[in-house]
Amino acid sequence: MTKNKARIAVLVSGGGTNLQALLDAERDGIIHSGEIVLVISSKPGVYALQRAAKAGVRGEVANRRELVTQDKFEQRILELLEQNNIDLIILAGFMSILSEDFVSRYPRRIINVHPSLIPAFCGEGYYGLRVHEAALERGVKLTGATVHFVNEIADGGEIIFQRAVKVQKGDTPEILQRRVMERAEWILLPRAAEKVSKEIIKMK
Repeated sequence: MTKNKARIAVLVSGGGTNLQALLDAERDGIIHSGEIVLVISSKPGVYALQRAAKAGVRGEVANRRELVTQDKFEQRILELLEQNNIDLIILAGFMSILSEDFVSRYPRRIINVHPSLIPAFCGEGYYGLRVHEAALERGVKLTGATVHFVNEIADGGEIIFQRAVKVQKGDTPEILQRRVMERAEWILLPRAAEKVSKEIIKMK
């Protein structure tokens, strides 16, 4: 750990809006028990890597397409995590499901943000806009976001925080997605990062 802080890696696959929320929270002192030291993208050239570079955080790529098999893909990620002495892994718009073997190496050390109130609209096949499309199709009045620990079951780990967000008349999946990010994901994920980082420091 650096200066008695948990060393954090953020795993991404796209634009990195949740990553930006974490970087801003660290800058503003909301995350003070952890330090983001590594960003790993499953795709090259994504904007999340530019966000990392602007914040002075090391960015690396574990190219899902080039590495082909799940074993090779996860081995590359593990190498990067071990090289950087990572204590906490945050999945922030990371579009690959990690294997049971992988997650078992980091018990209660991997967290994920999901754009619904788990157990609603979660599990395999529910990611990105699909979650919000499903919420609107069902006609729910409340949706939201959940931050949870990651285990071998997709979206099945222990819940850390949840926050409800109202569905409004005329919402499209895109409008609802933005509201859930602004009013839930970007608030909960930094809070969870701080909470778990603090617990890791105590255990050390």
